[in-house]
Amino acid sequence: MTRPPTAAQRRVIDAADAVTGRLRGTEAQLAALVKRGLAFRHPRLPHDHFLTPAGHRLREAEPTAPAKAGAPAAGGVFAARIGGEENPPSTGPARVREVHSAWQGLLELRRMTNPDGAMDRPCGWERTHLVQAAALALEAAGHRPAGPDSAQGYRVRATPQPEAIAVHEPDAARLRACAATLEKAGWQVGEHTEPRTRARYLLASPRRV
Repeated sequence: MTRPPTAAQRRVIDAADAVTGRLRGTEAQLAALVKRGLAFRHPRLPHDHFLTPAGHRLREAEPTAPAKAGAPAAGGVFAARIGGEENPPSTGPARVREVHSAWQGLLELRRMTNPDGAMDRPCGWERTHLVQAAALALEAAGHRPAGPDSAQGYRVRATPQPEAIAVHEPDAARLRACAATLEKAGWQVGEHTEPRTRARYLLASPRRV
């Protein structure tokens, strides 16, 4: 890219879907972004346009809009609740819509990037963003994340094991409900016991087939 995008093109980039990078704009704007290497036109119908890795880097490196108050990620980028955040986003109808939109975007990303177009199992993005992917599945299904000073609610955490996350939830019934949600979302889930505390928790990995 020899020169920065125009203000109108920049607005299109900033408004891209936070999960899939799907773009909305005029044909001229989208064609210009494709020419600059910042977007590509998907070969499958309906031939939508999406950010390329270069487009994602540009948006993340040079945010033009401030993050929303209370947003857990910088630059206004959507982030699912993993539980226990110091400054969690405000709850309410707007958050519900935001989470629903992100989940639908993730399903579309599965359709586009899984070799067989399968939407019932995780895609490559989820395998490189395990905690966020699992947390999005839980939040989208209506599970309650733990607050910063609360023991109640789910907490999704990374583990030393490759491609595995842990889900902690002190209520046994809600822990089993989290397991059912993750299994429905295409994760392999097992329930385990902490050796020292005897607390039950889930160990989950993205299903491959």
